[in-house]
Order: sequence, then C-alpha cells, then structure tokens
Amino acid sequence: MRDEVASVPASMSRSEPASGPALLARLPLWARVAGGLVLWAVVYHYWLPVATWLTEDVLGLDDARFGSAVAFFVYDSVKVLLLLTIVVFGVGIVRSYFSPERTRALLRGRRETTGNVMAAGLGIVTPFCSCSAVPLFIGFVEAGIPLGVTLSFLISAPMVNEVALVLLYGLFGWRVAALYLVTGLVIAIVAGWVIGRLKMERHIADWVREIRMGEAAATSEEPTWASRVKYAWQAVKDIVGRVWPWVLAGIAVGALIHGYVPEDFMAGIMGADAWWSVPLAVLLGIPMYSNAAGIIPIVEALLEKGAALGTVLAFMMAVIALSLPEAIILKKVLKWPLLATFLGVVGAGIVFVGYLFNVML
Repeated sequence: MRDEVASVPASMSRSEPASGPALLARLPLWARVAGGLVLWAVVYHYWLPVATWLTEDVLGLDDARFGSAVAFFVYDSVKVLLLLTIVVFGVGIVRSYFSPERTRALLRGRRETTGNVMAAGLGIVTPFCSCSAVPLFIGFVEAGIPLGVTLSFLISAPMVNEVALVLLYGLFGWRVAALYLVTGLVIAIVAGWVIGRLKMERHIADWVREIRMGEAAATSEEPTWASRVKYAWQAVKDIVGRVWPWVLAGIAVGALIHGYVPEDFMAGIMGADAWWSVPLAVLLGIPMYSNAAGIIPIVEALLEKGAALGTVLAFMMAVIALSLPEAIILKKVLKWPLLATFLGVVGAGIVFVGYLFNVML
C-alpha cells in the first residue's frame, strides 16, 4: 500500500501553482480592464522621461539633426501606438452597439436635411471606411436612403476618423481636435446636401439600382458586456496588428522632416502667406495612401516646421478622404459624372476649410 501511494505522481498529489496568464484569467473582467487601463496610464505618463534617457544617456547621440530625428522617432513610436491602442479599444466598445443593419434602420425614412446630419454623425462612430463603400452603398440604396444622405455617411466615415480625432487631441490639444471634428462634419453634411440637390441618382451604376439585397436577419440577442470587451480587444489586435507598419513609416517620415527639413523651407511651401499652398496640399494628398494613425506624425512634424494649420489639415483630410484607392472603389458603384461631382465637392470643401483656418488662426 505504501508503495502504491509512493508511486502516485507529484502532479496528482498536490496542485501546481497557476501561471501568470491563468491567474489573470481568474480575475473578474472589471479588474482586468481596470488593471490594463492603469498600466496604460502609467506607461503613457512616464514614457517621455524614459525616452529622453534612452536617446540622451544610453545612445548618447551627438549629431543635432540625427539625434533630434531619432528622439522624435523613439518617443512618438510608443506614444502613438499607446494612443492608438486605447482609442481602438474604446471605439470598439462603442462600435459593438452598431451594425450595418442598425445604421441603415436609423437613416431610413429621415428627412433629407436631418438625414445628412445624422448620417455624418453616424459615420464617425460606425466601423466603416472606404473599403466598405461598395456593400454599404448597395445596402443604403436598396433601403431607400436618399443619395445625398448616403454620401454624407460615406464622406464622414473615412474623413472624421475617430483615431485621428483622439490622436490630434493627445498631440495638439482639444482646439485642433475640435476644429478637425467640426470641419469634417460640415464638409460631410454640406457635400451630401449639395449632391442631393443635384438629383444625380441616374448616375448610380445600373447594376446597383437593379440589385435587391433584402433585409438581413436581425439578431434577437443583445451582446453581453463581456462579449463587447472581447470584441473591442479583438479590434485592438486586428487593427493595431494591421496598421503598425504604416504608423512606424509615418513616424519615420515625420522624424526626417523634424530633424533635417529647414523651417523656412516648409513655411515657404505650406505657410499661410502662400495662396497656392492649400490647393497644392490637397493635390499632394490625393495620390498618397495612408491611414489616420500613419499621417498624424507627418502632420505633427509639418506643424513644428512652420507649416500653417489650415494647410496641414487640408493635406490630412485629402489623404484620408480623397485618396486614389477611395476613388477606385467608389468607381464600382458611381458613374463618372457622379464620381467627379463627389470628388469635386469634397475637394472644394477641404480647400475652403484650409483657407478658413489659415485666416482665422
């Protein structure tokens, strides 16, 4: 009997200590979320002195330009990725309350002016970008939503990007973030309203008008808080995991501008005094393709070098909302006259906003 007891494996005679992930899994959900937020806040608060110590004391960079560029890259890389993570998580919680079906239901049957305002507002918080343009456009047309209202939504969704909004707030303060939010919404509302007044429904692609999607089956179960948190965390892994190379590329470009481009050069090209700076910035932004997180570090560096705020905001909006990929995707559902009108109205709105802010600020 003693031999039998002695032969029992140690793993069966006593419980092994739980690993770190296992211990975290046993914690209540609220404790894990709160702990993650506290850890995020501590890292974000103390990263500036840590980055300064790394670049000045550890690396000991002597060259002023190269050292300035490296310091910009080291500090902004972590800061922007931290901001991106918390923004995507928070917006993921908000987005769990929306779906394409719910968005369509909210817009269906609204008066056109009211619909333009609601559509532009919904474009900020719903998980759609230019890549979703074709299926969304088809669904909205099938649901009977007016063309102008549909375009207000499709303009607002990429242009008034929630990631860009929070990153602008974190980097430049509430004033710049508020200007970006208000101007983006105004462009989306006015552009959609103008296009709606032009009565260009005949320029929607024929196959879109002929298709009948039908109503998607509505889900009867409301997601739990745990499923919303899981959805938000999955969004962090998917989005941050997909865009971090673009973010680092944008920061690298910003670092080069910060360290090597003379202030007088950027002030001369993108300053408020040059009348052609705003339309040039919009034209330069159209062929570029970048997400909001990747363009923000470039915006930061341009402003530091003396570029005018209105010109830089116009450049950023053009990159996000008037890019060539956006136009190529929309060409699948819009005929050339409507596509040209869409791009022209949005572009004119962006140029107007650029001039307005250069005069005001």
